[in-house]
Amino acid sequence: MRVCVVGCGAVGSLFAANLAQLDDLEVWAYDLAREHVDTINANGLRLSGAADVVGRLRATADPGELPPCDFGIVATKAMHTSSATAATAHAFANGCVASVQNGIGNEEAIAKHVERVIRGTTFPAGRLLEPGHVQWDVKGDTTFGPFEQRPAALSEVERLAEACTRAGMPASAVPDARGPQWRKVIFNAATNPLGALTRLTHGRVCERPDLRALVTGLVDEGKAVAAAQGIELDADPEELIDHAARKDVAYDHKASMLQDVEARRPTEVDYLNGGIAGFGRELGVPTPLNEAIWALVRGLEASWTR
Repeated sequence: MRVCVVGCGAVGSLFAANLAQLDDLEVWAYDLAREHVDTINANGLRLSGAADVVGRLRATADPGELPPCDFGIVATKAMHTSSATAATAHAFANGCVASVQNGIGNEEAIAKHVERVIRGTTFPAGRLLEPGHVQWDVKGDTTFGPFEQRPAALSEVERLAEACTRAGMPASAVPDARGPQWRKVIFNAATNPLGALTRLTHGRVCERPDLRALVTGLVDEGKAVAAAQGIELDADPEELIDHAARKDVAYDHKASMLQDVEARRPTEVDYLNGGIAGFGRELGVPTPLNEAIWALVRGLEASWTR
């Protein structure tokens, strides 16, 4: 079995390094950061924090080097999904490709380039410390399911989930993965931009009553949009938010959007609050808080350029 992780940043590295522990798996990684790629090939891919792991895998910045793969795991930022999938699609001509990304619309972008797509949602989180080294901040589960428009067979979804679980990244295969995905979209849209705008970690956002009330308002809008689509959430995002705010879970974790803001990189707000607001407009569900947060983060991004 051969797997290629497309986008070997923080989350992609968690999957790549752990999957590389399996003797019956050949792992590749595609990433455009050449120093990161060179370090992985020379020294392996190191994880520290929640667990200490060194994965031995083959990394490349040249998509032409990728061999045929049984599975792809796309872990790029949402704005890079289409270009990364287009570049690597030849490797998955007879395989399946899963998204483990944030936001809404990634599977649709992948499906323009490959035939069999897996809808994925993952909760492990970390941050890149230096080329070849990722800090593993938060452990968590992953859910995979066939993407409705271009589905992989459930048996193939189960095969990928089983490999991830054996590798130390617990994953389950379900017939309909929209509920888990929307739970995380709502979670991220309600917390990540508030951390990005205030520079506060997840736990510090949640311990302020004023910000926690805003979180609940954003969650309620997201729930209404999901319900209008007939999507049944697999759990309450509010419970997940409070669980993550615990000192022993993700109290001190800087959300990916805050990491992007600190580095003055484009954020994924268009695919989180923007995605919820877009569906809200289509379905006639008001989302004024998500609209406002979306505009504020976009305004912050605009402040970095003249």
